[in-house]
Amino acid sequence: MRVAVAGLGFGRKVIVPALRATASTVVTALWHPDPQKAAAAAQAEEVQGFSEFSTLLDSDHVDAVVIATPPMVRADLARQALAAGKPVFLEKPVALSADEARQLRMQALQGELICGVDFEYRAVPLFQQLARLVQQGVLGQPWLVKLDWLMSSRADPARPWSWYARREQGGGVVGALGVHAFDLLTWLFGPVASVQARLSTAVTARPDPASGWLRNCDAEDVALIQLTFARGVVAQVNLSSVTRNGRGMWLELYGSHAQVVLGSSNQKDYVHGFTMRVARRGGALEQQEEESAHGFARTWPDGRIAPVARLLDWWAAAVGEGRPMIPGLAEGLASQMVADAVQKASATAMAVEIP
Repeated sequence: MRVAVAGLGFGRKVIVPALRATASTVVTALWHPDPQKAAAAAQAEEVQGFSEFSTLLDSDHVDAVVIATPPMVRADLARQALAAGKPVFLEKPVALSADEARQLRMQALQGELICGVDFEYRAVPLFQQLARLVQQGVLGQPWLVKLDWLMSSRADPARPWSWYARREQGGGVVGALGVHAFDLLTWLFGPVASVQARLSTAVTARPDPASGWLRNCDAEDVALIQLTFARGVVAQVNLSSVTRNGRGMWLELYGSHAQVVLGSSNQKDYVHGFTMRVARRGGALEQQEEESAHGFARTWPDGRIAPVARLLDWWAAAVGEGRPMIPGLAEGLASQMVADAVQKASATAMAVEIP
């Protein structure tokens, strides 16, 4: 499948090498709205370069499109690609609102086009192993879930202002980390029924990269969230991008029969470094080895490439076989509905139910 990549940040660092590692895909084009950047990147990657998205979609050398741009333009580009009859693979969040995500899903269904979403933790070996343990009932009756995702990437107030600082442009820790967390927990425990939340912005101004003057930040960099799942499980989710020496990502599951702790303190690589321990019926936590059935055939210094390559391979297979991709726009919509409910719950200081 001949694939074009829209976006030169994550797109070049992760998507391009992941596509090249997947036997079922080949990179044929790159897109960026700046013609000079598009041309320079295309020359470096030895592919075609485009600054007009419609021209890219008209190319005879493009069968499908990966959209790895900042969030504020993602849904519009996806709409254009779907209208041109191209399967799409989307970075998350798939849109700026659940309404946008719902429209994308309807458009894809009506056009019978396969769309994948980059929810990487579904493709990480120990998380796949955890999902199997939960499905097998090792926890017994799940009682409590606790997810701490405490990072320091934006703890320095001198870090320059960008779209990440603006809520209306899709910035903030809920879009960066939360949508991953919501998809992960929904994968494990089913749909979310209600949400309570408190969002805050610790770093309220950052220097403009061009002028040096301070610009306001209104996107949340701390989020305290409680999720209640339809099956009755309660989850406490704490997210932050401003925790100096933060502990990384740690997921704790407590049930009637067992406790599971899965996590990593590695803030430089959010795939490498995870460990999982299980305590059965009050016993001590015991280290679990990664099972070969879930392992990657190859890894890279950038840990993101291996799970993204796995997801892209699933996407290409789904396109080839004409069947839905999981995770796809249904999962993207479900995660975005929780993200929207989190914003509303924080703004109103009330619990928000999800239909």
